[in-house]
Amino acid sequence: MNFLSTRLFFLLAVVLAATTGCKHEPEAAPVSKGFRLSDKMLATTRTALATRMPLQNELTFFGKITTDANKMVEVFPVVGGNVTRVYVELGDYVEKGQLLATIQSTEVAGFAKDLEDARNDELLARNNLKVAQEMYQGKLSTEREVLEARSNLEKAQSQTHRISETYKIYNIRSGSTFEVRAPISGFVIQKDINQDMLLRNDRSDNIFDIAQINEVWVLANVNESDINQVQLGMNAAVTTLSYPDKVFYGKVDKIFNVINPDTKAMQARVKLENPGFLLKPEMRANIKLSYEETSKDVLAIPAKAVIFDQNKNYVMIFHSRNNIETREVAEMRQVGDLAYISNGIREGDTVVTENQLLIYDALND
Repeated sequence: MNFLSTRLFFLLAVVLAATTGCKHEPEAAPVSKGFRLSDKMLATTRTALATRMPLQNELTFFGKITTDANKMVEVFPVVGGNVTRVYVELGDYVEKGQLLATIQSTEVAGFAKDLEDARNDELLARNNLKVAQEMYQGKLSTEREVLEARSNLEKAQSQTHRISETYKIYNIRSGSTFEVRAPISGFVIQKDINQDMLLRNDRSDNIFDIAQINEVWVLANVNESDINQVQLGMNAAVTTLSYPDKVFYGKVDKIFNVINPDTKAMQARVKLENPGFLLKPEMRANIKLSYEETSKDVLAIPAKAVIFDQNKNYVMIFHSRNNIETREVAEMRQVGDLAYISNGIREGDTVVTENQLLIYDALND
């Protein structure tokens, strides 16, 4: 081979190598060489699959916790008089029939006299009937007189029964004392009575409110601009200042289609279970109502899987204990416990939801 041939062969080889070098090869997922999850960390690491689901949106409202009106009873004094003792305080839990207060009343003394008179009248009517029956047997009176005596006894018994029932309803005991007792089991949420207070006979205000709060209502104030978006059955997530990290879940079960003239807002009600009585009436609440924004499905993962660092969002993709990939993602929004992702992951990818920060720091420091 002469010098010219050798030179041409060399140039051809260079061109061929350059052409081959321009071909684009798919990038392999970055593997952290030497990284391996320990048995202990692997046991506590949790993952979740990226799945497609309808895109959700969220509305935020402010409101308050209230008692379930169907599980609250107002206690009124049925007589006037002097309050001799109050046995409970605001916030106390009481059982049905428990003594709340005692009132010394002249009205009660009048009831006692009425009961005594009724019993005397009943005794007299019974004796009269006995006499009438004996005289009738001796042919000394007519049957009509026996019937009249029996009728008088029945009237006297009816009067005694009526006054006795009044005693039961009013919780009247012997003497002039009226006992205020709890009509249901629950918490004393309102108290307007104190020892030595003089209650007027014409008082129309209640002295106690007792409520069961194993279930409570949350009333959300809905602005006029959002009324058309609030619907029955919407999922609700409720948080309070007292428990900022605890979320209570429920659904909108009633919409009050009236605008409050003072707040210029409509109210929507959410019913919540209240285990441990954590939620108290009049607590301020933050209410988030979620709804489907579009029928198109998008990729969603648990929101806690997303790591925010240096103004970017990342997730840890789990392939194996020796192969965990850091991948940047584009987040559309977070709604509740879900993050909706527009780019960066594929359906079926496995993302780390527990220990993700520790793994991220170990791989990216």
